[in-house]
Order: sequence, then structure tokens, then C-alpha cells
Amino acid sequence: MDRIIQLVISGFLIVGVYQFYFWCQRNHVNRPREFRLPIDDLIPYRPHWVWIYSFLYYPIIVAINWTVTSSRQFLYVALSFMLLLGFQMVFFVLLPVATPAEWRTGVTGHGRSERFLAFVQSFDARSNSFPSMHTSVATLTALHLYPGAGPLVFAFPALIALSCLFTKQHYIVDLPAGALLGWVAFKLYQFIY
Repeated sequence: MDRIIQLVISGFLIVGVYQFYFWCQRNHVNRPREFRLPIDDLIPYRPHWVWIYSFLYYPIIVAINWTVTSSRQFLYVALSFMLLLGFQMVFFVLLPVATPAEWRTGVTGHGRSERFLAFVQSFDARSNSFPSMHTSVATLTALHLYPGAGPLVFAFPALIALSCLFTKQHYIVDLPAGALLGWVAFKLYQFIY
């Protein structure tokens, strides 16, 4: 029964977090800037990576529910994700970064992958790029899963980071910043738990 309750709470947390994410898109203090580097233009656009960007992401996050050993640990794991959200919101509101508009115009809607990517982008504005929330959440998730899954679990944030680049949802500098933020949230979790 505890596991079912944790799964329901996880679902509410995931849906709830996105409300804050969308709020940040509409309420940044400064004008969004771009962090485009020459290397960003060398990374090819591969729309089929949207399936990893969207459908690998959530099931792995929810998998944490099968690794927690107590309700107390679940609460602290959930707290680590809320701390991460707080850190992300500070960046998104005070230092908004947007991807170039032309990265979106390349999405023509031809093919299933491009149609789905266009659907994702209809909710996900160009801002909230730095640091990559996908990468930070994937890193935090991998660190929580590591004790039971081992080093192979770090393929998860690596794949998510690649999907961020190939779908042109992020700059390359967004990824290490996101990974670092996920690591900081995990270290705070370890300190308080």
C-alpha cells in the first residue's frame, strides 16, 4: 500500500513541478539571453531523439519508488527533487536563457517524431534553457538509483543530455550546469538524510 501511495504522490509531484516550470516561462525578471556557442551549430538536428527526451525520462524517475526502503526515505528523496526545482526556478526567473528561434522553425511537423516534438514545444517555450532541467533531474535520479543499479545507471543522464542536444532543446553549456545542479541537490539530500 505504501508503494501505491508513493507512486500516486510521485505522479502529483511530476505534474505539479511542471506548473512551476511553466510559471517561470511567463515570469522571468530579465529578458532571456542566448548562450549559443559555435559548437552548438555543429550538433545535428535529430528529431527521433524526442522519444528518449520524453518517454525514457519519466519512467526512470518513477523507478526510484522501487528503490526506497522506507516512507521516510521517500519523503527525503521527494524533498531533494523539490530542492532541485527551487534551484532551477532561481535560474529560470533571474537568468532566463532561451534557445534560438530558428531552432524551432526547423521543426516542420513532417513525420511522427517531428509532430511529437512540435507538440512538446507547444508547451515548452524556448526559455528555461539554462541549466538543463532534463539533465539535472536525470542526474539526480541516477544518483538516487546508483546504490541499487550500479554505474550503468549513468547511461540515463547521458542519453537524456544527448536528446537535449539532438532535439535542439538546449545549448551544450546547459548540460554540465544541469548535471552539477543535480549533483548539488543529491549532496544536500545526503547531508540532511
